[in-house]
Amino acid sequence: MVTVGASGREVVLRAGNYRARIVTVGAGLAGLTYRGHELIVPHSVDECPPAYLGKVLMPWPNRVAGGTYSWEGTSYDLPVDEHAFGTSLHGFVAFQEWEIAEADASSVLLRALIPARYSYPWTLVASARYSLDLELGLAVELSATNIGEGIAPYGVGFHPYLAVDGVQVDDLELENPASIIYEANASMIPVAPHDVASFGLDFRSHALIGTSLLDHAFGGLPEGTWTVTLRDPASGVGVSLSSDAPWLQVYSADNIDRVGVAVEPMSCPPNAFNSGTDVIALNAGETHTLSARIAVTLASN
Repeated sequence: MVTVGASGREVVLRAGNYRARIVTVGAGLAGLTYRGHELIVPHSVDECPPAYLGKVLMPWPNRVAGGTYSWEGTSYDLPVDEHAFGTSLHGFVAFQEWEIAEADASSVLLRALIPARYSYPWTLVASARYSLDLELGLAVELSATNIGEGIAPYGVGFHPYLAVDGVQVDDLELENPASIIYEANASMIPVAPHDVASFGLDFRSHALIGTSLLDHAFGGLPEGTWTVTLRDPASGVGVSLSSDAPWLQVYSADNIDRVGVAVEPMSCPPNAFNSGTDVIALNAGETHTLSARIAVTLASN
């Protein structure tokens, strides 16, 4: 029986003690548990999730200031959908229906067309593959292929909220290996890099989040694969997200009662379509892939 709701259709994956729920709207991660422990902030297939819970972000992550950008000498105007900040937020596909291309007991592949439009005149095919492993947890691969003509500006991000059984963020410990944090302006666009220690948000070693407010882009990540961990010191249960993406956004979920921490690997920083920083020039026929993994951590490990 296929469940259909506000978030499209739901696919349930199982491997060992892990269980994941994937929804077709936004190719979203709607739930992830290990032995019943909630590892992300979940949502039902019957609801439109708040705060971009678990969404795939293409063809740009985060914000484009003013909804305008230039590419190869031509200016484009994107729809402004975050009017409080005057920005274009999180690309085109977060609330688009994706098709289920392949599925079995422990994995699913979803695909979507990102058609050319006046504000982004390039055509991409997007894919999201979720694969559960009984020991390694949930692997995520987000890809896009330029199937049209011309060179497309491109970026990608993933927007899960790590959580531990609904425990408030204030009572959780965070470890984030990034050494650089970016101060943002009134439109939430990064304007100045700082050392995390001097900025007062240094989580390179496990530290209690407490009342810290996080909604920042981070750089200075270790080369290769890095890992962010969220842990409940009372129970010893935690969750980690690993990726080799060069950028990271961390948000303490203040608009959803601080019940998790958004840990968002990104191929480029916010407003990259204007700054040019790490924007991918996706040639015709070329594919880009961002990978991540989410897994349980236990005190006995």
